[in-house]
Amino acid sequence: MGSHGASLNGQRVKEFYIFGNGITFSISPVIHNTGFQHDNLPYKYSIRESPSIDGVADLINDESFGGASVTMPHKLQAHKFCHKQSDTAKAIGAINTLIVEGEGKDRTITGDNTDWSGLCNIVTKYCNRSKRTLNSGLVIGAGGASRAALYALHRAGVKKIYMVNRTYASAESVRDAFAKLFSIEVLPSLQDLPQYPDVIISTIPANLYTPDQFKNIFGPGGLCIDMSYKPRRTPLLAAAEARDGWETIKGVEVLLAQGFDQYRLWTGRDAPRQAIVDAVNAHEGAQAAAAKISIEGKL
Repeated sequence: MGSHGASLNGQRVKEFYIFGNGITFSISPVIHNTGFQHDNLPYKYSIRESPSIDGVADLINDESFGGASVTMPHKLQAHKFCHKQSDTAKAIGAINTLIVEGEGKDRTITGDNTDWSGLCNIVTKYCNRSKRTLNSGLVIGAGGASRAALYALHRAGVKKIYMVNRTYASAESVRDAFAKLFSIEVLPSLQDLPQYPDVIISTIPANLYTPDQFKNIFGPGGLCIDMSYKPRRTPLLAAAEARDGWETIKGVEVLLAQGFDQYRLWTGRDAPRQAIVDAVNAHEGAQAAAAKISIEGKL
């Protein structure tokens, strides 16, 4: 912090962060620092935990601030530090990316959301690969990540979107927030699905459910995505893998997809994908050996 316009090889030194609470395990620093090093950029990305977004105000206001990833519980409050928001961030009502443009008095901070775009890319590529039409989708959860998942399904052309959450009223408020853009049907429980979904996205921590809860939600085939990446193989993914015709996407793959979009927003260049995937696999060590990431066609 405090480099105040310092430069290296003609490029300004910048500090990037991930803001959130309970994020010491985050692999986002591996993703972005690998990219910065690969592209010889004088940038550094680090974890900053805070129970409130206000706790990182000094970092955002520092001249060296280059941008940030924003995770729970700050996605719904990060707008306080933005001069403007992208249309998609406004539509979703959640920000996971802060982008800095200009310097000094001309500096502006834009709030954006790459959770949705990463997911939308994954869903779209699945459609192209499988030649399946996604008639219906299910989102589990009602937080900031679920907003991005719902919006991603809408943008990917999913016709009927269902939503389930432990607190029904929370799901209703998310449904109402999107009412002008598209329709969402809130269900009391997973057992109340009127049809088998072609795509399922879970946005809640993996430890909040058991495989038994997913007994009757899988039809003849589809795409199952779990945004939780601890453990790599969640109860939901295990349940999907046990069924014929289901392709699964791990949370770490979702993290990579949205991270690649963040990298482009911050640097103006495409992320060095293979170098980043190799670094993440190496970082994860034994876990990665059991579930190596392959980016072929998926991300």
